[in-house]
Amino acid sequence: MKRVRWPELALFFGVAACSDGSVGESVVVGAGGGSSLAGSTSESSAATQVGGAGGAAASGSTASAGTSSSGSVGSGGMPVPTACEQWKSARANLSEGAFSGSVAGCSAGDVAADGRAHTLLLVNVYRALVGLPPVALDAARNAGSQACALMMDANQQLSHTPPNSWKCFTGLGAATAGQSNIATTAAVQAVDLYMTDPGNPTTIGHRRWILSNSLGPIGVGSTNQYSCMSVLGGNGNAALPYAAWPPPGSVPIQAWHVAAESLDATGWSIQSDAIELSGAKVSVKDAGQDMLVDTVVLLPNYGSASALRFNPKGWKAAAGHTYQVTVAGASKPLSYAVTVVDCP
Repeated sequence: MKRVRWPELALFFGVAACSDGSVGESVVVGAGGGSSLAGSTSESSAATQVGGAGGAAASGSTASAGTSSSGSVGSGGMPVPTACEQWKSARANLSEGAFSGSVAGCSAGDVAADGRAHTLLLVNVYRALVGLPPVALDAARNAGSQACALMMDANQQLSHTPPNSWKCFTGLGAATAGQSNIATTAAVQAVDLYMTDPGNPTTIGHRRWILSNSLGPIGVGSTNQYSCMSVLGGNGNAALPYAAWPPPGSVPIQAWHVAAESLDATGWSIQSDAIELSGAKVSVKDAGQDMLVDTVVLLPNYGSASALRFNPKGWKAAAGHTYQVTVAGASKPLSYAVTVVDCP
């Protein structure tokens, strides 16, 4: 297993971040094993934060990008009816589920089954849009994640290495905190935050874990205000050569706007265990016209061995447009088309 690193996020939807085994805490601004990257994503005075887990994904070798069925389709990815149907179906009920514990009484309790089911459905729809297989829940990971969420809530802060002086401290909760995405929001809402990953420009680590070849099974724990998702140490063995978000094929424009900061602002991303992206550069065309982007190579081993992000420069993704993405300078050339569709 490769060295574990922790992603970063800050402010409104912020993340506690660490690297090389040391993990920091996040109260209002995330602090990393190094620098703290602040990224305000809302004018709200309330601080909602996200913590993240990093580490290595199992290497993938062969697979075709995307899922194909009936209907029109781009180069890989889902056809329009399937993409919209799955997206809308997953969002028909986003209720968090009742929390049965007591923060004041240090009782982890549990989150109702429907809350976990809705969280898992969102994770798996994001993975399906990319062409990855679904993951399942694990009872032991759920229990650890629930203990983790209680500790975060009781102490009103995020930490991947909570000290034993913390309120409601348990060894199980502390161990799970060290292998989880963690958030100061309940579990269902946290999924969209992980996928947008605001304030985390050097890693996009939360998103990369959701889209990791090695993800699964996962654990989900939640109070009314805090949640933990156990993601490290999975035995997933997907072999997708690369995972892009937004992915090839049809993608709902609504996916750009699920958090306070848009996907164009935080960045489109490509991750891979099989393709080296450290020297890569991205170009984008829309109907043959060059669209300016900034390319940033991301830190390695956050859910994938290699990754980059690219941000539109002076333009925004719009429904009805197909963007041809070409990656030069990678160990293998990549080219795919993202068709943005409206799913009202």
